[in-house]
Amino acid sequence: MIWPNFLVGQDEKPVRVILIDDDEHMQRVVAQELMEDARTLLVGMASSVKEGRRLIKQHEFDVMLVDVNLNDGLGFSLIELMKFQRPSAEAIMFSIMESDEQVLRAFEVGATGYLVKHSWFGNYPQAVLQVANGGAYITPHLARRLIQKFDARNSSAPRASSGRSSESELLSEREKEVLRNVANGYTSAEIATRLEISMLTVNSHIKNIYRKLRVKTRAQAVQFAALRKLF
Repeated sequence: MIWPNFLVGQDEKPVRVILIDDDEHMQRVVAQELMEDARTLLVGMASSVKEGRRLIKQHEFDVMLVDVNLNDGLGFSLIELMKFQRPSAEAIMFSIMESDEQVLRAFEVGATGYLVKHSWFGNYPQAVLQVANGGAYITPHLARRLIQKFDARNSSAPRASSGRSSESELLSEREKEVLRNVANGYTSAEIATRLEISMLTVNSHIKNIYRKLRVKTRAQAVQFAALRKLF
């Protein structure tokens, strides 16, 4: 596969990754995949929440891969710590289970990807590169289930009074267009190409979307928009 030179994750400057998982076999499998891809660099591993906290504080990294259930707690707390300590870093959560509640909580605390262990779809370097370049990563099966869940929630939610302006009026047509592309998993660079605008302009639109919708991550923006059918 040809990797465009404008994307993050080049052989001379790979995406730095930390891995936190208490399953020794799975940890070896994921570590091997990351080390075999020249575009990703594994800089540290841990097997507990306690060790994970140390990794986050001591290492410079771009993406954290973290298991939901660790032997001394839950990985969600590590995502929250990462967002405080390393706000520019991204997090991908993975688990043996396909729990909709876990996926939603992962995105709510700031993850931009969710993987199911032993899934046939995709691989760990691919997920790392996707989120490092501004995208989100989730398997199609989980994505479909979450969309159905959002639709069910939306249909049961009470309608806003006609006297209030809807959230959709907050976003310009261009911002809705950018948000649609974000929801489809495109990176900022890909959105810029598709819309024939600069990547700086794309990121400016995304910041405005965050501010208007009062969210902090792409995943939260997409979830908010899906629940309220803003596009």
